[in-house]
Parts: sequence; structure tokens; C-alpha cells
Amino acid sequence: MVLWLTLNGLLLLVAYLLGSLPSGYWAGRLVKGFDIREQGSGSTGATNVLRTVGKLPALIVLLVDILKGSAAIALFRWLYGSEFVQPLVPMTVDPSVWLPWIVTLAGMVALLGHSKSLFLNFTGGKSVATSLGVLLALNWIVGLGTLIVFLAVLGVTRIVSISSIMGAIAVSGLMVANHQPLPSLLFGIAGGVYVIWRHRTNIQRLVAGTEPRLGQTLPEVTTPPQP
Repeated sequence: MVLWLTLNGLLLLVAYLLGSLPSGYWAGRLVKGFDIREQGSGSTGATNVLRTVGKLPALIVLLVDILKGSAAIALFRWLYGSEFVQPLVPMTVDPSVWLPWIVTLAGMVALLGHSKSLFLNFTGGKSVATSLGVLLALNWIVGLGTLIVFLAVLGVTRIVSISSIMGAIAVSGLMVANHQPLPSLLFGIAGGVYVIWRHRTNIQRLVAGTEPRLGQTLPEVTTPPQP
């Protein structure tokens, strides 16, 4: 039991480290030579990379951040199906019951890693792309549905933050509509709330009418990086 619990703890640490990989920060350093946390909105996510670094770096950062979330889920599923881990599972543990819970926990840890990166003094992005990666790995229909909501709102408003918030709100309903298990539903609720909370400064700008639309830039960090 102790060995199995230790293994799960190490795997959750790996999921956090995957989420922590600061792709947006690296893009700013490699392409422009600056700390992206001191540019635009101060976020390390793909939207701020688009505004301050460029389209191609933003696309690469977006894909990497999505893959981080998917990789955290795939890691647990692959190892729990491997010959290495199966003998370590205690007889009192039903993998079919345990696995959905530990997998969704890994997803939440990856989100936390993205926004509270170990490599950036626990700062980071809004966890939108990483959460999409988790959703696509948990259930591609829910992930695709969330992406469609995001794109639909973006097409109307041209504002990434409100599109992200609406996608986060839609996740729980999509989980219910697709009859997802309780762990996935709870991830949809918790992950959605977390993503919305990470957008609290965006919400303030939306209320004030100063939130930039897609293609517009912020000349400097308007607020310190969110804690």
C-alpha cells in the first residue's frame, strides 16, 4: 500500500511539473528576449503571447499547453494499464473505481501547475488551454463541445477572456449531457470555477469596458501577475 501511494504521489508531482512547463515564458525569452510577465496582461498564456510575441509562437504555445493537460491524463492511464503498476495495486483497491478519481486529480494538478509554475516563482497563465487538453483526454466530445462554445463566443465578441469564461461555464453542462462519471463532472465544476477565478482581472476590465479584443494590444502590464 505504501509503495502504491508513493507511486501515485510521484505521478501527481509529474503531472504538476508537466503543467508547470512555462512555454509562454520561453517564447518571450527566445523570440523577443523579454519576460512576458512584464508585457501586455502579464499572463504567460497563448493570448498574451499572440499580443506581445507573434502569431506563430502563440500557436506553438497553445498546442504545447493543450498537450500538457492531455499528457497528464495519458500518463496515469498508460501506467495503470502497464505491467509495472498493476502488481503494485493493493487487493483492496478496485482500479476501475480508483482510476477515474486519480486521473481527474492529475488534471487539476496540471491546471495548478500551469497557473502556479514552479519554474516561474508560482506565477503563470489562466489554465484555459491546459484545461482544454485535460478535457480532450477525459472525453473528446466534451472537449470539442467546450472548444465550439469558446470559438462561437469569440466569433461574436472577439474577446478571448469572455470566450474562455463561457467555455468554463459550459463544461459542467456538457459533462452532464454526455453522462460523464462523477469524477469528470467534479473536474468540470472545479476546473471551470478555477479558470473563471483566474480571469478575475479580466472580469474587472470587462465591467470597465477596457478589455482588449482579439488583435488589440496592451502596452504594458495593467496589473501585477495574479497570485
